[in-house]
Amino acid sequence: MRIVIVTRTHDFVIEVGLQEPVLEIKMKIEQLLGVPVASQSLSVSGWELVDGLDMEDYPIVIEGTKIDLTIKSMIMLPPLSHCSKIQIIVKFPARQFNMEVDTTDTVHSLKEKIHVIDGTPIKRMLLFYSGIELEEDFRNLSEYGICEFSEILVFLETMHRLRDEPPSGRLSLVVQTSSSLLNAASIPLEMKDSCTVNDLRQLLLSRKILPIDDYLFIHKQRIMRDNCSLRWHGVGNGDCLYVFKGTISRSGY
Repeated sequence: MRIVIVTRTHDFVIEVGLQEPVLEIKMKIEQLLGVPVASQSLSVSGWELVDGLDMEDYPIVIEGTKIDLTIKSMIMLPPLSHCSKIQIIVKFPARQFNMEVDTTDTVHSLKEKIHVIDGTPIKRMLLFYSGIELEEDFRNLSEYGICEFSEILVFLETMHRLRDEPPSGRLSLVVQTSSSLLNAASIPLEMKDSCTVNDLRQLLLSRKILPIDDYLFIHKQRIMRDNCSLRWHGVGNGDCLYVFKGTISRSGY
């Protein structure tokens, strides 16, 4: 499909695929305009597009969508070998600790460092950042957008891990509909953080707040998974969830 890149001075059209990552689109822009990828920020309606996601993760991006390109000024850092060192926060369900890593570290090397500090078996670790699983061990942390003070969630790949999670709490949240759905209504709700996205969907349908249809829920620019809890998605008290009509269908998955 074709999208329109909007800059301060002019607009131009580029061709992108539905499964093309945001990072690759930035690379195309770098070839066309000479603007370094690190200096680019792409956004739609004020939502910044995340490098690790692709166009299918953004249902609001369709044929002809205008995407704003903001060019960020680069701060020159001294050419020291340690300039890529950052502090991250490693969070388990019942504990957390800070760790220094390098942005060029791979996901696997991060797991090894966590193992050295905490003793957690590497093969049982499931790492998540901003609701996205770090499932490719060979990728660098920078490829997932991990930066200074990013929070990495650690779960254990076992059916018994729920025993280690804190008791369920209640969340006050707002469901915001799109302009084409209920005229951009804001719906306040209170739910347990252990409730799944599907539970949320059924609650809205049972109260006849939403008409019967297929919906996508988005939290902090990321599509939410039906069978995962609000806590798993990192939903906090007072957060806003956006709802759009539609479904996700990925070929080859």
